[in-house]
Amino acid sequence: MGHKVCVNEQIIETQFDDQTHKNLLEFLEHHNIETHFHCRDGFCGACRVDLHQGTVEYTNGEPLAFIRDGEILLCCSVPTTDIKLSCD
Repeated sequence: MGHKVCVNEQIIETQFDDQTHKNLLEFLEHHNIETHFHCRDGFCGACRVDLHQGTVEYTNGEPLAFIRDGEILLCCSVPTTDIKLSCD
């Protein structure tokens, strides 16, 4: 079973399923939610967003881009619980 994803107070109808999407960036793109990105590998930090609730794990270890507490990188993370994000 997948995890619920809420972005900017909007709950996405389809739950995240790691069999369908390899990371949160692909999941949001599939649902036509615009996000910033560049490298897609955790190097640049352009896809940094605020994580307000829940937890994620990084698919290839910790990313190289700097992230503060409460931030995640969409391009290399998957939810491990239901999550709430805010994207600019």
